[in-house]
Amino acid sequence: MLRQLEGSRAVAAAVAACRPQVICAYPISPQTHIVEELSRLVKSGELVGCEYVNVESEFAAMSGAIGASAVGARSYTATSSQGLLYMVEAVYNASGMGMPIVMTVANRAIGAPINIWNDHGDTMSQRDSGWIQLYASSNQEAADLHPQAFAIAEELSVPVMVCMDGFVLTHATEGIDVLDAPGVDAFLPPFEPRQVLDPDEPVSIGSMVGPDAFTEVRYLAHLRQLDALEVIPRVAADFADRFGRDSGGLLRPYRTEGAQTVVVALGSVFGTLQDVVDAERDEGVSVGLLGVTSFRPFPYAAMAAALAGARRVVVIERALAVGAGGIVSGDVRLALAGTGIGQRTVIAGLGGRPVTTTSLRELLGRAVRDELPELTFLDLDTAVVDRELARLRPSLREVRS
Repeated sequence: MLRQLEGSRAVAAAVAACRPQVICAYPISPQTHIVEELSRLVKSGELVGCEYVNVESEFAAMSGAIGASAVGARSYTATSSQGLLYMVEAVYNASGMGMPIVMTVANRAIGAPINIWNDHGDTMSQRDSGWIQLYASSNQEAADLHPQAFAIAEELSVPVMVCMDGFVLTHATEGIDVLDAPGVDAFLPPFEPRQVLDPDEPVSIGSMVGPDAFTEVRYLAHLRQLDALEVIPRVAADFADRFGRDSGGLLRPYRTEGAQTVVVALGSVFGTLQDVVDAERDEGVSVGLLGVTSFRPFPYAAMAAALAGARRVVVIERALAVGAGGIVSGDVRLALAGTGIGQRTVIAGLGGRPVTTTSLRELLGRAVRDELPELTFLDLDTAVVDRELARLRPSLREVRS
């Protein structure tokens, strides 16, 4: 059913249609509207058979989800930014114990300085936590990814993050085809956990492991992520067959056929880049776009195949590895190793700075002319930077002397 709906509430409706049995909630902007709406659905009786647990912190939210999942309940939570960092110990525990929890992360910058607006620094910091990470390019995709996330998580017994851009998506209102519970029931089978804590058949989960077995445990977790490279596109194909709409999968190519320059990006900037690519194509410029939906596991083989015909690749990302540069770029570089395809990295939109079509078109023009340096900060205010460096450098010299 097509409804004019805020992105957060569309996600809440999609989660409710998946019939979670336990929701552990602690609010933090910009994900608060998701758990608020789920609270309303539980209280009103529209979402039945679900225990909504108000907890005292994000750490408690993930800990509660782990406990619920361990006893066989379909479990869900949501967070953002500092909240994700606060629950990190439990985040690793969830994946290490193979708990198929689904968590929405409304992407937001990490402070200090405090910034409540969007970039991908929060989830990128957890890229090695053992969670599958799926990035939504639109509110429709954010809603559609949640039934798929539960299906993937429960088949593999691996937790899944669905990442959507804070405010840019979570607080935007638009027409969204909201899935109902009966439709999702036909797509998402009942939860049958691989491991369950049962007093009648006592076992321990996540117990102590010494050097004799820890490598094997981590290797098996790695294999489950590799298995996801087959499961994710299969689940996306099943979703498309049932609902008539392509969402999810590993990668999303757009006008890449014959493109000499291909932009790689993830998140909501994909929509802006589609407009830019269309405008450039109309002027005869051979450019294309490749969206990344699955960042973990990273689809190296699919990425190499999708970019095989390109001459140059420009990776645009909303996160920064301080002292190194791009984060997604490192994986793209591995995918392209030995191909001879040139690659450039662009850091854009940190802390919610707008990524405009004007700036992107100017950037693409420089890329096509091979004028981009290896690392570019889009719309960097060099006057501010130079002024601050001039202020700091005398004191730095004094310290060194």
